[in-house]
This record gives sequence, structure tokens and C-alpha cells, in this order.
Amino acid sequence: MTVACLESLTFGLGRLVRAADRLGERLVLLTRDPAYYAYELDRLPAGALEVVVTDTFDVDRVTALLRRIPRLGGLISSTDTWTLSGAALAERLGLPGLDPAVLRLTRDKAAVRNRLHDAGLTRARAVEGAYPDREARGLLLKEAGLPLVLKDTAGTGSQNVWLVRDEDELDAALAQASGRELKGRLFAEPYFSGPVYSAETLTWAGRTRLLGVSSRLMSPEPHFREEITAFPVAFPAPQATSLERWLDRVLEAIGYTDRFAHVEFVLTADGPEVVEVNPRIGGALVGEGLCRSLGVNVYEAMVEAALGRRPGLMDVDLPGGPAVAFVLGYPAAPGVFTGVAGLDRLTGMPGRPAWYPTKQAGELIEHLGDSRGYAGIVYAEAETAELATHRAVAAANALRVRTVPAGRDAPGG
Repeated sequence: MTVACLESLTFGLGRLVRAADRLGERLVLLTRDPAYYAYELDRLPAGALEVVVTDTFDVDRVTALLRRIPRLGGLISSTDTWTLSGAALAERLGLPGLDPAVLRLTRDKAAVRNRLHDAGLTRARAVEGAYPDREARGLLLKEAGLPLVLKDTAGTGSQNVWLVRDEDELDAALAQASGRELKGRLFAEPYFSGPVYSAETLTWAGRTRLLGVSSRLMSPEPHFREEITAFPVAFPAPQATSLERWLDRVLEAIGYTDRFAHVEFVLTADGPEVVEVNPRIGGALVGEGLCRSLGVNVYEAMVEAALGRRPGLMDVDLPGGPAVAFVLGYPAAPGVFTGVAGLDRLTGMPGRPAWYPTKQAGELIEHLGDSRGYAGIVYAEAETAELATHRAVAAANALRVRTVPAGRDAPGG
């Protein structure tokens, strides 16, 4: 059978190709821009993956293209941007997949919060309204309280998220939001204080397996910039069991019956609170970390699920491997990315540190307050997630992501 990928996450294509090959399936990548996957594609043998360049936002065009693919058995759509397009394509072509209504729900953060509130799984509902209106603004403050978070119902990568700690910050956030092009609607929710984590889960036929929990170390307030991730977090056994049961209830409440999920949550003094539910495997190097730490290629489960088969990962005993951590590499100032200094120092450092690039020299980095700003990722491993974090941070501290002001020639240019 053939499995088509409607775009992909930045990393993981190599693992996915090897998974399809091991399962005896053919893989095709549909993309608007193959350069986005340069790191992965450059490391694949010639002919290992068929790449088709097309406008992946044009659902009609992609439908016609997919109809011409022989023995098409499944579709993988693993990004937030193309989630709904993937759902529409699977429905049109009669391919295995989640109920499109469930995927539409997951892409609406306000609707997810309200669904979880109705199920008794969060303390607060989403608050929506015409906030510049004085009465609506007062209702927002009354229902969400302070501090609160304003954000886009369909946002990604911590973009268009504002922490509001007082009324002056609320006025500033509303003014900024009014000038932004949102992917969804603006809404508010309480700011849940505590460390942030993401649960990496696989669900099949309504049963969820918790593969592990990643830590999510964030930038100082008021930004929500992701900086360091480590896997797996070593929760005490009773707490891990409680978290798995809670996650099962969360996914059940939104009708999530199959496939990977990446559930971000805050562990507050009163228990876990969902930040968002992503209907996919984790981004950045989360998928790679899962493969190394669990000792299996988890992307086989992605291929099997796309074909409508129960993933073997639901039942297999995991051999295990090293704990992993990675640090997102941001420049000190916005500008044109010129390169990374210090990569030669990674050789010989503990934890087998490696640099995974996400930007190429010449690209403009404008936004340093969210995940649009990092130029690459420093990866390291160790016996525990704590030790892996120490090693990844030490390696990242040896590097400098360089930029020059826009309009100025790069050194030597």
C-alpha cells in the first residue's frame, strides 16, 4: 500500500521512511517547499522517498493528485497547519482517520476548554467577547480573573499569546491583538501557574497508552517561549498512574479515539490543567526523543494508524534507551541569520550532543518571543532526563546563534 504525507514536521521524515520500509509500505510526501525538509531529505538515500511538489493548501488539487496514486491506503497529516485539510482529504477519499469533527474541535482551544469544563476536567471555561467594549471587558475580568491569558483559538508555536497580570497589560494586549491576523478567534482563560509538561500518548479504539511525559521549560514571563525539553520526566509511580487516568479522561471527553496526541498541561498546586490538545506526535525533536528513549521507532505506529491497523506500539514491551533533552537555539537579537559559532566544541562533550538546524543562512529572524525565533536545536542524552538536561544546556551554552541587522551584509558577504 501507499501512505501519503500531507507535509510533515521539521524532523522525523527519516524515521518515517524507515518505518514504512520495515512495514513494506510505500511513502509519498506532498509539500509546497521541499527546502523546508532539507536536513532530513539530504540524509536519505536517493529514491527512499517520493516527493511531490504541489500547493498543499489547495484541497481540490491535492484530492485529484491523491486519486491518481496507486494503492493509496492512508494519509498522514502531522502538523497543526494542515490538520483540517488532512481531515477533509481523508473524508473525501474514504481513508482511515479520526472523525473530522473531533479534529476541528482540537483546533479550537476555546471549544476544547469548554468541553473539558463540562466534563469536570478544568476549573474554568473560555471567555469570548468583543473585548474593547467596556461591558465585555468587565465580564472578561470577572470570569477569567487576573492573571489571565489571551490567545488565538487556533494559534500555534506560542504565537499570539499574551499574559495579562493587571488592567494596564490587558489594555496593551487587546491593542496588540487588534492589529494581528489571528488564525481563529481571540479568547481568554485563567493563567494556570506551575511547571509546563507535555504528555506523549498513543490512543487506539478509545484506549490510551501514556508513552511518557516531556518537561517544557519556558522563558521568563510575560512570554511563553519554549526553551528546553527533556524526556521522560520521572514522576513517582502513583502520580504517573493518576496522570495516565486523567489523560484518558481528557481524550475521551473530546472524542479522541485513535492515533498520537501531544497534550500540553500545567501541573498546578491543585492538579493538572490542560493548555492544549494537539492531534499529532510532538514537534521539534520530541519524536526523535521518543524513538531513542523508548528504544523503538514510534513512527511505525504512525504508518499503521494511517492504514487503519492497530499499532503494535499499543501492546509492545518497550526496551528503553537513554533519556534525552534538547535546547532551542535563539539568537541574542533579531536580524538575518548568518550561522552558528562553536559547533566544533560539541565534539567530545558528554551526552553525544548534536545540532539540528531549522534555519539556513540568509533567513530573517524577526520574532524572538515565540518559537518562530529559533535557528536550530541542541540535542543531548544521558541516564536520566535531569542529567540529559544538564548536558544539553552545557552544549547549548557553548554555541552562539549569530545574526546581523536586516539590510547589513553578513561578514564576508
